Amino acid sequence: MVSFPSGGEEAPAGKRDAQPRIAFNRDELREILNVYGRKVAAGEWRDYAIDFTRDKAIFSVFRRTTETPLYRIEKDPRAARRQGAFSVVAGTGRVMKRGHELRRVLQVLEKELRVVD
Repeated sequence: MVSFPSGGEEAPAGKRDAQPRIAFNRDELREILNVYGRKVAAGEWRDYAIDFTRDKAIFSVFRRTTETPLYRIEKDPRAARRQGAFSVVAGTGRVMKRGHELRRVLQVLEKELRVVD
């Protein structure tokens, strides 16, 4: 965000953010909210939070507001060439899936656990 002094001029370069913050674009957010909506309808998730930092964008999913996040969906452009910009991280910190395509990364959240008798 650029602040303007009272004269309508742009703020000096030292006062502006040097780098823009990382954010999810409209299509990425739509993909994430589609998964979130299905999980809310199933009664598994109840709340979310979105954080935008200089390094990454984070969509955190909660079962209850007062708890730590169950999962974090992260966008980190610095990792885009190596392992992919998107990742799903469990509440324990374990990276569940990482990749270049958000839709494929989100599939790890859609898989149902099978009980073996």
